Amino acid sequence: MKLAFLILAAALIATFAFAQEQSPVPEPTPPPRVYPVALPNYDEETATRLQIFLDNSDFGPGKIDGKMGEFFRKALISYKHAQAMPKTGAVDQWMLDQVPVTYTSYTIKEEDLKLIGDVPDSHAEQAKLKWMPYASLLEFVAERFHSAEAYIEKLNPGKNWEHLQPGETLKVPNVLPFEVERFTEGKVPENPAFATRKVFVDTYEHLLEVFDHDQLVCVFPITPGSKTLPAPVGTWKILGVNVWPWFRYDEGMLNHGVRTENYYNLPPGPNNLVGVLWMGLNKPGIGIHGTNNPETIGRAASHGCIRLANWDAARVKDLVSIGNTVIIF
Repeated sequence: MKLAFLILAAALIATFAFAQEQSPVPEPTPPPRVYPVALPNYDEETATRLQIFLDNSDFGPGKIDGKMGEFFRKALISYKHAQAMPKTGAVDQWMLDQVPVTYTSYTIKEEDLKLIGDVPDSHAEQAKLKWMPYASLLEFVAERFHSAEAYIEKLNPGKNWEHLQPGETLKVPNVLPFEVERFTEGKVPENPAFATRKVFVDTYEHLLEVFDHDQLVCVFPITPGSKTLPAPVGTWKILGVNVWPWFRYDEGMLNHGVRTENYYNLPPGPNNLVGVLWMGLNKPGIGIHGTNNPETIGRAASHGCIRLANWDAARVKDLVSIGNTVIIF
């Protein structure tokens, strides 16, 4: 009887251990949505100052345009949520005090012209280039100051954008500039200090959020795939991060998720389809990346990837690390 009991006990222990090994790891719980809060219509300068404050705080309001847009609203509510502030529509004066000067000036430099050039429409011709530059000084200045091109034009009436010359001064939002010339091609190393951070990609609200344990670190607007090729829902990991990536343009992969031998290798540059950054996930062909067209963020479809404005992509790389978990939901 004693032997039979010992055999039964051993069998139960083995069964329990096997069940533990086979039980799935619980999925991380997505953060709660906090956005349905009514906001007043701020005047253009107040809206611009708040957009600058949020942008400088890594709570991306989308392109700066002085308007009460969707991503501006979500960034403001998210910031208040992260700081445990009342999520009301009141304008907090101390936020405005962080941006005492709404606008600043930028003088066109001779070296800026080296970042401007012709970009052919065909991918076959693009593949012959060594670099994919900005197509115009307006595009360059707008991206540098995280702004809508139309807003830069509005702030500078009467400018001849086709014939701007070095030495000309422009009025621009006083945001921390995206200094594209400071980035060099190469891999971004792992950051052990951020090893436990998690990235949440909300495909419904079109937002990327980074958490350090329970603390919301940043929020940026995104485009998450399309109806035909949506961003893959699930839990993934960041495998590697590249600045100024080359992009393998393969229509089979982009449209159907199937890699083919009919492709073009597109050189790096701000007008590369993935912009300044490629952050590859452990899902073939899927990554978090920049864009050649920030005006479309949150509105136009992408090919299964998570697309950010270049100025936001450049910051995300400094807020996460290789190996971080990415939850797409």
